[in-house]
Amino acid sequence: MLQFPLMKNIIPSVKGTRDFYPREMAIRTWLYDKIRQVSESYGYQEYEGPLLETVELYAAKSGEELVKEQSFVFPDRSGNLITLRPELTPTLVRMVAQRQGQLAFPLRWWSFGPFWRYERPQKGRSREFFQWNIDLIGEASPEADAEIVAVMASFFEATGLTPTEVAILVNNRRLMDRELGKIGLTEAQRPEAFRLIDRRDKLTPEEWCDYALELGLSPRQFDQLLALLENLELWKGSEELARFFEVIAALGVDDYVKYDPQIIRGLDYYTGTVYEGRATTPRLRRALSGGGRYDNLLADVGGDPLPGTGYAMGDVVITLLLEDTDNLPKDLDVSPAPVLVTVFDESLLLASYKLAADLRAAGLNASCYPAPAKLSKQFKYADRIGARLALVLGPDEKSQGQVTVKNLLAGDQSIIPQEEAPALIGKILACKKPS
Repeated sequence: MLQFPLMKNIIPSVKGTRDFYPREMAIRTWLYDKIRQVSESYGYQEYEGPLLETVELYAAKSGEELVKEQSFVFPDRSGNLITLRPELTPTLVRMVAQRQGQLAFPLRWWSFGPFWRYERPQKGRSREFFQWNIDLIGEASPEADAEIVAVMASFFEATGLTPTEVAILVNNRRLMDRELGKIGLTEAQRPEAFRLIDRRDKLTPEEWCDYALELGLSPRQFDQLLALLENLELWKGSEELARFFEVIAALGVDDYVKYDPQIIRGLDYYTGTVYEGRATTPRLRRALSGGGRYDNLLADVGGDPLPGTGYAMGDVVITLLLEDTDNLPKDLDVSPAPVLVTVFDESLLLASYKLAADLRAAGLNASCYPAPAKLSKQFKYADRIGARLALVLGPDEKSQGQVTVKNLLAGDQSIIPQEEAPALIGKILACKKPS
């Protein structure tokens, strides 16, 4: 009878969190580099805020649902309620308000860091995620909204996504507020109507209709609202959006940007133009990023009134889309050290360590096998960690002042003078990898 070893009870990770093994970490780093490249190409500066904030910062700024249902809230040892940050915009405006007199406006800032929301984990949604935030503060014009949307479009283009795979959908809250007034909704009803519009694609048609009637819409108003949400020419009645689309065309990203009257954004602080990046492939149709204009938020945290516009994009869904569209790079360097120095035997261990140190002193990343072992085992290890070269310093090489260089990608090897190893190996690594 076959005997199998008992499996250990491994303590699981916290629900909704992710482990980043080297391959996944390399993808995250690549994504971060693309975000940095695009953000800086438009002149945006990187910043960061704390991972913990007081509940008060979000309570009146982001809506009750975010605070009561989606945030990780806990008391600290003094009894103050603290939350793991669920978003960054309130932190951003607090930071700006604290140094408002010292900053140069318009302010162009971006960040990429971890966030937490207490949601039901599913494909494309986790409780812990990384998010790109980018904002332009101090300018209230449609040109500012257009620039920030152009940054989003430029990112999609930089990662290889085409307008057939992604779209940036745009609307304007002031326009919709006016149109809702025309169908007889009071000012008190309109915030709930915005939430109704925002939830249309999250509910079945029957549930959505019931929700509308619960809010007090008459059957006639409901029909008028449906007609409003189907009117793709509605933007032409907004001077802001008319100018916005002119600027989008001038920036050369109009293939990515479309008007959609159903885009409203659920957070309470949006005041003007709002926008949402969406995946449009057959297998993936969902939001990638979203944001809008928030002209009152700075005053809400104690600063002087100052207009702002910006968006956030999480790493989970965009990575799924890039994988789905075959736009993730296949040649990511998982190992930071392309060179492994082998250890032939105990007598040559220190000499191998010195060779690795000489390579590092010359600016090359090199690791050394930690102990003597069969060369075949060390070569296999080098291959598995993604090294390009394995160096052998055996008795013959040591006596003749040489090093054997095994090229793991090409499958050949050569012998070089040890004193010239850093320069010659640098030249080998500078050559493009064989595809």
